[in-house]
Amino acid sequence: MTWGSDMSNAQQQQTPQSYVAATPEPAVMRAIENLSYEWARSIDENRLEDLAGLLTEQCDYKIASRFNTDRGLPLAIVHIRSRSQMRDRITSLRLANIYESHHFRHMVSGVQVIGKTTEGWEVRANYSVIRTMEHNGAMEIFSCGQYRDEVVFEGQTPLLRRRHVLFDSRAIATLLAYPL
Repeated sequence: MTWGSDMSNAQQQQTPQSYVAATPEPAVMRAIENLSYEWARSIDENRLEDLAGLLTEQCDYKIASRFNTDRGLPLAIVHIRSRSQMRDRITSLRLANIYESHHFRHMVSGVQVIGKTTEGWEVRANYSVIRTMEHNGAMEIFSCGQYRDEVVFEGQTPLLRRRHVLFDSRAIATLLAYPL
């Protein structure tokens, strides 16, 4: 089985690896689910510095529209290739970026291991992010879509080697400062 018979040819061509059908042991599945939830909680609780520790040293984190991905277009809004780049992004966010203060709340659902890669697990999950503006409490759905991950284990610790965030809309309504 290739990286997703349910995907278009363009999507399959962008995939760095293949996977084979496999089901993880319950403890492995729970660790993978907890990794997805910890990513979301780190953002929601403004512990952004913790995100780098959830990635492998050399990683592939990107945020792209489903529209572009479905058409094989390579443009991503954010593309990070290492823990160090994620740390730099968070430092910049904290010290240099200017944006209206807000809070995020993630809903992560449907965490599913869809196969085994050479060194890890191919994982999918749905997400929705609600943004609440600090100055007036206004809430809106900021983003929703799918996480397409490869999770590897270093010892007993699950880490994201790849997290591709595919948002369903064609654009983000405003500045995307925080990771999704």
